[in-house]
Amino acid sequence: MLNRVRSAVAHLVSSGGAPPPRPKSPDLPNTASAPPAAAPEAPRSPPGKAGSGSAAPARAVEARASFSRPTFLQLSPGGLRRADDHAGRAEQSPPDTGRRLPWSTGYAEVINAGKSRHNEDQACCEVVYVEGRRSVAGVPREPSRGQGLCFYYWGLFDGHAGGGAAEMASRLLHRHIREQLKDLVEILQDPSPPPLCLPSTPRTPGSADPSHLLGPQSCWSSQKEVTHESLVVGAIENAFQLMDEQMARERRGHQVEGGCCALVVVYLLGKVYVANAGDSRAIIVRNGEIIPMSREFTPETERQRLQLLGFLKPELLGSEFTRLEFPRRVLPKELGQRTLYRDQNMTGWAYKKIELEDLRFPLVCGEGKKARVMATIGVTRGLGDHNLKVCNSTLPIKPFLSCFPEVRVYDLTQYEHCPDDVLVLGTDGLWDVTTDCEVAATVDRVLSAYEPNDHSRYTALAQALVLGARGTPRDRGWRLPNNKLGSGDDISVFIIPLGGPGSYS
Repeated sequence: MLNRVRSAVAHLVSSGGAPPPRPKSPDLPNTASAPPAAAPEAPRSPPGKAGSGSAAPARAVEARASFSRPTFLQLSPGGLRRADDHAGRAEQSPPDTGRRLPWSTGYAEVINAGKSRHNEDQACCEVVYVEGRRSVAGVPREPSRGQGLCFYYWGLFDGHAGGGAAEMASRLLHRHIREQLKDLVEILQDPSPPPLCLPSTPRTPGSADPSHLLGPQSCWSSQKEVTHESLVVGAIENAFQLMDEQMARERRGHQVEGGCCALVVVYLLGKVYVANAGDSRAIIVRNGEIIPMSREFTPETERQRLQLLGFLKPELLGSEFTRLEFPRRVLPKELGQRTLYRDQNMTGWAYKKIELEDLRFPLVCGEGKKARVMATIGVTRGLGDHNLKVCNSTLPIKPFLSCFPEVRVYDLTQYEHCPDDVLVLGTDGLWDVTTDCEVAATVDRVLSAYEPNDHSRYTALAQALVLGARGTPRDRGWRLPNNKLGSGDDISVFIIPLGGPGSYS
């Protein structure tokens, strides 16, 4: 069984040939003991040279070496240079070499129009094998054949203030998920309810019974129901937190600059888990119906959580910010007057007397895409950003930024899916200029032009969505057919087919 899994993984995700070595980078602790059947980690597409001569400045060479693209794109040095060209913004997809991504997944990306030096999006697509760590009874055991689980994994990581956090998360987050699932291998394969506790060591005859330490049971309700699904959700949530903590530890030694939004999909035992921390988006298009599988986390959508933290820990606001929200900035000449406001408990508006503290800058300011936390960052969940501070201040912003994703679950076994049913993942570069309905219309238009068993149809769909959001160069910018501005951001799209024979067997 283990050999078959290893062979399948190598066929699905290997990039072929002997890849060039990559610079040393942060990794999970004790990676030498990782199960040999886990999906192989290939280097990223090799970085291009800064110039044709050998006298390029060392700083330019180092900066160029830090730029990479997803392994499965298999970019040559020349291809990497084209992918890094802001003027041409060439679309990039995996080569048609007969080796397809798992589930015949489609992928496409384009670089931004000059918003940042490099493409700060990253992507990952893996098949990961999980070897159980212990038995349910708590007795440690040696890894054995045929007792593990496989999960399929897709991840989009939208970096900001540098691409280091996105690049690190794209290589390591699925490994953290694997580590969190190791304790669950036998539990998930057992149809009985999960055990309440996993003892660290087996009890021996004559050992003390700790039940007397529990208080009277009469006041307690029956045990809460815990499902196998909730265990997987908890494993994913813990993996996000551990990834964020690793970034905090290693941000100096490995130059993990900035932060990233993370949109992750895990398929395990018939269910699709979509975890989102940030402003990327996932939707399912099924028989023309649109099923949202995520929501964006922005200063506006999370205003009450941010204000509550400012209320509980006012020291995080310093003397520069107020947790209250006003329709506009309060002016000094308005002291003593009554103005509209709302706090962490309110969804509506009320009037209050303006006091001196109300003249401070609001914790959440602006609206729509211009909304910001502490006038600095426009997303409220993600990984990294441990060094982020308010401009011209020492106030850290990280306490207000959560690393925990929202996880939504879709049971594939509950529906009959056709080859045109897909899960669409996109970074905000796609959704800034494209609606869910427009994406669904493109899904129908593109897929209907291909035979259902043509696996290239999903890559063609990803390309159509990316190029449609990018637009064409016209009038000193990138324009859509309606002459509106196209997306100037990095755009990355995964198309995951949900139907067809053997697509998720």
